[in-house]
Amino acid sequence: METVQSIKQRFEIIGNDPKLNRAIEKAIQVAPTDISVLVAGESGVGKENIPKIIHALSHRKHGKYIAVNCGAIPEGTIDSELFGHEKGAFTGATNTREGYFEVADGGTIFLDEVGELPLTTQVRLLRILENGEFLKVGSSQVQKTNVRIVAATNVNLFTAIEKGKFREDLYYRLSTVDITLPPLRERKEDIHLLFRKFAADFAHKYKMPPLKLDDNAVQVLQKFRWSGNIRQLRNVAEQISVLETNRDISSATLQSYLPTEGSNLPSVIKDHRKAESDFSTERDILYKVLFDMKSDLNDLKKLTLELMKNGAAKAQEINPNLIQKIYGSKENESEISFEEEPRTPVFTTQNSEDDFEENDDNYLFAETIEEEEVLRLEQKEIEMIKKSLEKNKGKRKAAADELGISERTLYRKIKQFDL
Repeated sequence: METVQSIKQRFEIIGNDPKLNRAIEKAIQVAPTDISVLVAGESGVGKENIPKIIHALSHRKHGKYIAVNCGAIPEGTIDSELFGHEKGAFTGATNTREGYFEVADGGTIFLDEVGELPLTTQVRLLRILENGEFLKVGSSQVQKTNVRIVAATNVNLFTAIEKGKFREDLYYRLSTVDITLPPLRERKEDIHLLFRKFAADFAHKYKMPPLKLDDNAVQVLQKFRWSGNIRQLRNVAEQISVLETNRDISSATLQSYLPTEGSNLPSVIKDHRKAESDFSTERDILYKVLFDMKSDLNDLKKLTLELMKNGAAKAQEINPNLIQKIYGSKENESEISFEEEPRTPVFTTQNSEDDFEENDDNYLFAETIEEEEVLRLEQKEIEMIKKSLEKNKGKRKAAADELGISERTLYRKIKQFDL
């Protein structure tokens, strides 16, 4: 039986952290079986190594190994990618296509970011886990497959279950065995080892002497949070290897390549539901302000038309309520007055209604007011879309749900405003 140390050497895994060793031990133990495994851990901790270990030590090692990033496949095509489709099943389906589950029959499939799967696809996946059956898109013929499924996630699936975004029965089918990889900040003794390994690799790649950290730089390295985990550490090691001519790295030099603490730390939200509620309240207030603004502009345009067609005195006589609404109530209504002669030559009191409709200058003025109104509404709309996309990390479906519009409408708005 393979040992933890031999597996580390075989798959080039660096570190001696007890939690890391325990994760590798569990992978070795479950490999000879066919039970499904769920690998949990933050992005960048190396979750992709666990399914490779499981496949290499299983009786399926001579079969296919396929890794699928579920978050990178559009929702409309993921069923076709996983399960295949028949010719003519949808627009563009000019040929019959085999899906990953059909191609990997007898082997292993690694479903990375499984929490991103649409609910309809989750139902299909559950059927494969239960009895190995699936249907191609556009087909009524049941097919069988014999695959080992290893899934990974960097999100809390229990939270996704509570929100109705992940099926609870699928979770328990996938997580027959849970393997959790610790974040890099919890493996402080391994951080310097990893940095030295990356520095040596890049020294060989770029044909230059390896980097060497002084004691203070090592302490900075170990105290840093590393929210991007191993991927971020490797990125920093490569930057320093390429850019620094002096191969002895001080703490000051190292810190210049690290993000500031404020930008590195995630924002702390005690109650996620409260944050969503606050955003919703702010959105409602913005909508009310916009509608009030539109109403005021309409009133102002109406009064302007009255002045242009009938003159100031006539307008005050015909529609005193409108004037009072715009300028507010006063104890003495005689204080509300207009100049009999308009300030701009465009607003003459002799114009008839027909003259106004045909007068280009008058029409241009009214049109300008309307354009300004539309522009202000568009600016608010753009701000709200940007804020929602940032809050949902660019996920259009979640942003559309939050804004109360369809994903197609949101996509059209993004194209329209060039966001």
